[in-house]
Amino acid sequence: MFKQAVIVMAGLLSLAGVAAGDTSQCACDVKKPESLQGRECSLCMEAEKQAPGVEYFVLKDTSPRKPNRWLVLPRAHTAGGHPLHELPAAVRADLWRKAMAVGAEKFGIEFAVAYNGPKVRTQCHTHVHVGRWIPAAATEKFKLVKRVEDIPAPADSGVLVRPVKGGYLVLTGEQIMETALVR
Repeated sequence: MFKQAVIVMAGLLSLAGVAAGDTSQCACDVKKPESLQGRECSLCMEAEKQAPGVEYFVLKDTSPRKPNRWLVLPRAHTAGGHPLHELPAAVRADLWRKAMAVGAEKFGIEFAVAYNGPKVRTQCHTHVHVGRWIPAAATEKFKLVKRVEDIPAPADSGVLVRPVKGGYLVLTGEQIMETALVR
């Protein structure tokens, strides 16, 4: 009986994790305002509040657990879960540039920019997190790229980018990237 209860509980917890983080089936549709009422569509609502000529905008993270974080977002919407890899390369590069400028303005040289992978994202609208870099997050898995245009956009993982002399240190292959930033 105990073993069955543990199995059921583990199954429920795993389902809760998937439901809380899977944005692949987003139903946010700006033409249907009622579809934007869910938490997963709140950044789409914020994008709609921006003036028509705005390409990118910056928001303070509203989570009380992340008082030192900022979000950078494109105003434009894309289909489904708004994944980074589906943005045109020029738009991705501009998003990274804008995020780097926000990071430098807010944190000097000790910042990083994080995009969480599709299995853990809880918001549909494309966004990157900007925050102070946690040095303990450094690993040999980072790859150096010279240009912002060369920052990869994997479909199956997140991206963590830290500007350094001579380019950008980039980490991919993991889902949760924002934990490398001070909350």
